[in-house]
Amino acid sequence: MRKLTFAALFAVAASAFMACGNSTPKADLKNDIDSVSYAIGMAQTQGLKEYLVRGLGVDTAYMDEFFRGLNAGVNAGDDKKKAAYYAGIQIGQLISNQTLKGVNHQLFGEDSTQTISLKNFMAGFYAGAMDKKGLMDMQEAQAVWTLKMPVIRNRSLEKQYGENRAAGEKYLAEYAKKAGVKKLPDGVLYRVIKEGSGAMPKDTSWVRVNYQGKTIDGKVFDERKEPVALRANQVIPGWTSALTHMPVGSIWEVVIPQEMAYGNRETPQIKPFSALVFKIELVGLGRE
Repeated sequence: MRKLTFAALFAVAASAFMACGNSTPKADLKNDIDSVSYAIGMAQTQGLKEYLVRGLGVDTAYMDEFFRGLNAGVNAGDDKKKAAYYAGIQIGQLISNQTLKGVNHQLFGEDSTQTISLKNFMAGFYAGAMDKKGLMDMQEAQAVWTLKMPVIRNRSLEKQYGENRAAGEKYLAEYAKKAGVKKLPDGVLYRVIKEGSGAMPKDTSWVRVNYQGKTIDGKVFDERKEPVALRANQVIPGWTSALTHMPVGSIWEVVIPQEMAYGNRETPQIKPFSALVFKIELVGLGRE
């Protein structure tokens, strides 16, 4: 998971939060300095609302409350105690609106009923920020994060999408019984629609293909009717397997088990653990 760079966000915030006055300040442009002050204040708001909405999750219906906080921050001057407090509020909101939401989505996908423990998150955050001896050191924390997150994610995805795995296995078993269907060593099934007589690609070869991709219920999620160039080892494993067994000129129907397709990854049109069906025409080798 990409780590938040609070410093970068605060740099943007600091440039945007330069203003002064009460909640509804009135301009009084008597001289050049007044005019420049007003102009600088206005110029600093470029992109502010977008940053508030997208960066901090602020509802612009509450801009009056934003200016209350803004004025409090500006008028605090270099009061170190107040500056630390305001920084805590900002980071807390970033954690709430970005970090926690991102982690929960990474772990639990669309299942909004599950969440990490805020209490334990904050306990770990406090121990790390204060350099206190916690239940783990930083190296252990990184190791636990790296090792356990995929386990939790897979468990959650199995709960949500385990039926896809079972449906795919059933589909492959039934497809394997059809006339003319053959099986590659890694479990990919195929049926030759047209037998080619050209060279056979290596996994490092560039190939030109037409194709159509469908889910096992027949929904088309991708299709190319004009040849597209791609490298045989830079696609899903099931494609690499099929391409390296197809002579140029061949047209195959290929059924790919979920573990040779996208596995537990999710795309807008493909759910985790989905077996996929492709019609692939190997037009030629090379990029052109």
